[in-house]
Amino acid sequence: MSTVVDLVRTIVAPLTRTRLFRRILGPALLPPVERLLHRLTRGRVQVSALLVPSLVLHTVGAKSGLRRDAPLMFTPDGHGRAIVAGTNFAGRRHPAWTQNLLAHPDAEITVRGRRLAVRATPVADAERDAVWDRIERQWPGYRNYERASGRTVRLFRLQPVREVPAGD
Repeated sequence: MSTVVDLVRTIVAPLTRTRLFRRILGPALLPPVERLLHRLTRGRVQVSALLVPSLVLHTVGAKSGLRRDAPLMFTPDGHGRAIVAGTNFAGRRHPAWTQNLLAHPDAEITVRGRRLAVRATPVADAERDAVWDRIERQWPGYRNYERASGRTVRLFRLQPVREVPAGD
């Protein structure tokens, strides 16, 4: 299986660095495909998880107060935490989920069917380069999204607090 994943990564990774992907294919195609697959598999399968570690972030809307879900790539930090980057396909605006975490840092994630309560902490400026280096070991060139966006991408560490019982 890892050979297939490596082959797909080799083909897909350069595509994700193109303007066409960042502006059209990524934002227009991936979210609806992820939502459809989520419904069909009851959250057990994510398209992005075929290439990189992925999770679904469950937040409370900063303005609306409503529950919001966002499928995201994550990078394990080596200490049991997940690192997520608000790249928004190199868009000029921060993704809404980052504002939600700033307003409500207590959130939940679903990883491989397991739901966990987490506490989100923004990555300190002094740690950004080291964190980006870790992320790029997993997905080379990913920091180019920050460069292309013209903004400082928000990075968060998600620290698991506890497992959420099924049905909650």
